[in-house]
Amino acid sequence: MSKKTRGGSRQPELFGRSKSPTIPIEENHRLVQLADRLDWTELELRAENIRASKLKNGAGRPPRLRALLGAMVLRATRYMPYRVLADQIQHYAPARYLCGLTETEWSPDHNTLHDFMELMGEEGIRFINEYAVEWAVEEKLADPKVLVADTTAQEAAIPHPNEIGLMAGFLTTVAAASPSAGEVFKEFVQEAAPHLDAAKKTAREYRLFAKTKELKNKVMGQMATIVEKVQRQLKRAIAAAAMQTARVSKYGKVARAKVHQLHETMTKLLPQIRYWLKTGWVAAGKVISLHVPELYSIVRGKVGKTVEFGLSWGIRRLKGGYLLATVATTKKELLDARFALSAVDEHIALFGKPPIAYAYDRGGWSKGNVAALKKRGVKEVGLAPRGRAEWKVSEATRKKLVNERAQVEGGIGTIKHAKYGFNRPAARSARMMGFCGQSATLGFNLNKLVRELAKREKMQLVG
Repeated sequence: MSKKTRGGSRQPELFGRSKSPTIPIEENHRLVQLADRLDWTELELRAENIRASKLKNGAGRPPRLRALLGAMVLRATRYMPYRVLADQIQHYAPARYLCGLTETEWSPDHNTLHDFMELMGEEGIRFINEYAVEWAVEEKLADPKVLVADTTAQEAAIPHPNEIGLMAGFLTTVAAASPSAGEVFKEFVQEAAPHLDAAKKTAREYRLFAKTKELKNKVMGQMATIVEKVQRQLKRAIAAAAMQTARVSKYGKVARAKVHQLHETMTKLLPQIRYWLKTGWVAAGKVISLHVPELYSIVRGKVGKTVEFGLSWGIRRLKGGYLLATVATTKKELLDARFALSAVDEHIALFGKPPIAYAYDRGGWSKGNVAALKKRGVKEVGLAPRGRAEWKVSEATRKKLVNERAQVEGGIGTIKHAKYGFNRPAARSARMMGFCGQSATLGFNLNKLVRELAKREKMQLVG
């Protein structure tokens, strides 16, 4: 019996199959239309301004901005991991066309893509999103005379925070990172080994045997005591490492920075845990993540999800459906009462004049806010009143603004879809969470824009 060959066909080919196929790209493909319609010169100028504001000097090889901006647009219109993005750009013809790479064999790798997008950051992609919205206004697809706004939460990809989990995670991560941070930290791990073993037993006892509130608090107090001892040892190790002049490797610097960051975070978290054990109240500014300490809890009052953990965002919607987003740097920055005013201020900064009509839900209502909006030049202030207060607009205007206000929820729900990656993004810092939020908004606007332009020309998009 003859042995079968593996792979290919049993019938050998006279000539080998080509690994460089030549295929036409459809003119009505979504990515082709984006590539042909976008003003790449304007995008490159905006990207260069962002780079110049962040780089120390212009040394080094100049970046391929056209290709990298195309990659950023591609990832905005359909969220994907960086390795998948690099693979799409290298092997998917419409993606290469969008990136301007059809005449070359060069293709960016996933590290290059990540570094560029991290450099651009939230402010860079917001700058480009503003270009997309301004383009929609020029095409008469969006009307800045009517504005509605609302706030929402961007959930982070972190486990549900609890004190035992945070303390156990701190000890585990410190023990894993310290051996790469230098000899001083290797000695620290050896000295802290008894405390680390005790912490594992305590965490196991809490999760398996602590069934009452009193017992849980007792075990949690024991865990906090162990962490305090490790913290004191870690503080001495950090001080000793600062006195040394020996260099550490690139990975050693990263490990040492991680250990420093964990020590600082736990220095803030331990008093909060002690306060909760003593009073039963959650401390203000409670740390909910060791690795992204900027995150905070957001009380939403939703059925089945009263609290979300992540960042607050303010969303503005122009008449026509295009969105602009603002991320809060602190928990209280985008409260409804404040954002009801700052949304109009940001609108004026972008378009040069206030909207004629403006709507917000009852969270932004107050007589002071109504007067402040009138002073800013808003003629029809559609803040939904509380209690028995009356609307400050006519009945016809009220119906129009209520209808516009309801549609902002649909836009927020769309960018939270997995297609755009707004919610629970694969980001390891608050900065990159901001980037992902703005990227989702940009992708939503670009997809909507190219669809409506094609519809105007009676073109059926594919892709």
